[in-house]
Amino acid sequence: MKGTNDQRAGLLSGFTAYGMWGIVPLFWPLLKPAGAIEILAHRMVWSLGVVAILLLVLRRWSWIGPLLRQPRKLGLLTLAAAVITVNWGLYIWSVNNGHVVEASLGYFINPLVTIGMGVLLLGERLRPAQWVAVGTGIAAVLVLAIGYGKPPWISLVLAFSFATYGLVKKKVDMGGLESLTAETAVLFVPALGYLLWLSARGESTFTSDGAGHAALLAATGVVTAVPLILFGAAAIRVPLSTLGLLQYLAPVFQFLLGIVYFHEEMPPERWAGFGLVWVALALLTWDALRTSRRTRVQAQAARLAATATAAPAGPDRTETSTSAT
Repeated sequence: MKGTNDQRAGLLSGFTAYGMWGIVPLFWPLLKPAGAIEILAHRMVWSLGVVAILLLVLRRWSWIGPLLRQPRKLGLLTLAAAVITVNWGLYIWSVNNGHVVEASLGYFINPLVTIGMGVLLLGERLRPAQWVAVGTGIAAVLVLAIGYGKPPWISLVLAFSFATYGLVKKKVDMGGLESLTAETAVLFVPALGYLLWLSARGESTFTSDGAGHAALLAATGVVTAVPLILFGAAAIRVPLSTLGLLQYLAPVFQFLLGIVYFHEEMPPERWAGFGLVWVALALLTWDALRTSRRTRVQAQAARLAATATAAPAGPDRTETSTSAT
């Protein structure tokens, strides 16, 4: 019963996390007239404040000392912070400049880019279905590039930056809350310096556009931290295959918002490109579910075989004993 409740709580946490990431395009336009860089700087500054409060409440400070004694890990966290800065900044700019659909494409193709990085950088071997999915994804990008008249650079930068971020995080191997704290701590000084510079020039919207606008800018910390915490809660309670399916919720919501709410255009070539991406993702999902099911069956068979081998031959021994008597 407890396991069922844990899984339900994890599923709800995962759905809420990806749902929040999916509807976040509705939030960034509320921060105008602040520009993307000012919003990004506020996001960095206020995120550190939120996670610091959470760590204080949870009393999870013991990791800081050992981290400071590991220059390599600190270097990787600095790299992660730099990469996620590019990702966050470009995403905010994209939403506030009418490119929500193209931004959603970046997160649709992110799994394909991640797989490609695994092959090129980590020497991983792909199954045939994964090769087909990657090839279909490349074809989708070519179709979109022809349709746009140029490569979909917003989608590509978002996908590659987030895939790189995931790769670096894999190397760092830290909890989500701790990692976000370290990354925002790295970003805090330059972000705060930029905000103070804007204020000195009289260009800061935080101080000039009223208390409501200032509160919304401060809320960027909550918007950043809360879904990440919910994601962490989901990651330890639901199977990885389920979490993998949930990740598509965010770009689906973003895509729908781009069309229905922001009324962005979807010419035929864009539909064709997106269609190919969705075919690739369907192949990946099917292959992942099939492999997961096969692994479970093999593990169960191995356990049954081990149990059968370890079990004593009770009836034979009893018959032998009876005969001897």
